[in-house]
Amino acid sequence: MAPSACPNTRLSQVFERADALVNLCGATVLRDEHLRVPVRIYLETDPVRPQIEVAQGRQYTIDLLTAHTHHFTFGENLGAGDCRVPVERFDYRPTRQPIVLDWWAPATRTAANGGGGRPLLPDDRFTTISSWKQSGKDVEWNGETYIWSKHVELMKLIDLPRRTRQPLELALCKGDAEAIEQLTSYGWRIVDALAMSKDISPYREYILGSAGEFTVAKDQYIRPRSGWFSDRSACYLAAGKPVITQDTGFGNILPTGRGLFPFRTTDQILDALEEIKADYGAHARAAQEIAREYFGADCVLGSLLERTGL
Repeated sequence: MAPSACPNTRLSQVFERADALVNLCGATVLRDEHLRVPVRIYLETDPVRPQIEVAQGRQYTIDLLTAHTHHFTFGENLGAGDCRVPVERFDYRPTRQPIVLDWWAPATRTAANGGGGRPLLPDDRFTTISSWKQSGKDVEWNGETYIWSKHVELMKLIDLPRRTRQPLELALCKGDAEAIEQLTSYGWRIVDALAMSKDISPYREYILGSAGEFTVAKDQYIRPRSGWFSDRSACYLAAGKPVITQDTGFGNILPTGRGLFPFRTTDQILDALEEIKADYGAHARAAQEIAREYFGADCVLGSLLERTGL
């Protein structure tokens, strides 16, 4: 292969011509060729731990962040009066997941298209897609341990299916046999998430085939009031599916009460399910409106670029 056709050479040329570089989740430690790009955007999908590591003086994290010219985070409540996440040294700017709205147009069979106030059918499921356990990312701050794995929050609500007639289904990819047996004994429906995660189409069809999403968040997002919101939940909204999800402080930014319901208690979950049933069509339309106004790719990406001066 001629030197001019070498893939590494072509990639270097891309960096030389680039106006901006986006480092999603800080997954790449920037090298010399990256540092020549004038605008280097750190796009943080998972807040809290990096901010705590900076406050603790962890040099690796400080160096990684210092290499960027702009810092954006999905923790949209950082710096607010009710947020306990330490924000030091770096100027974090809020942003959120850009969603291609047309790709999530609701399926014609759902009540979102002309369903009006029709109640949910008994076989309609509230679903979510998740890993069961994640380890290695717990973090301590001011004498408290903030937990990374979502299963801790779900186990607090394990008896939820016994308190509602609404079918609740979990698509899990790391649920071990013992956990699945325990969950199903309480009435949870379990399906394999891995099969729908190998390609984008089954993932999309699963969300489009759901009545809505019920899900939990990670303790690491909840207790510090980070304002984090799930990209998966944003896809449910774009598909016209009402979302019931754990309160992380996102209600300070996103409209709630129609199409989107934050919860702290089991009673709030049950109330949200009843409200959605009472006027499903209205809540489905409200979900789409939230997605259109707050998560549309053109709006989100345009704002991000504008704030970097591009």
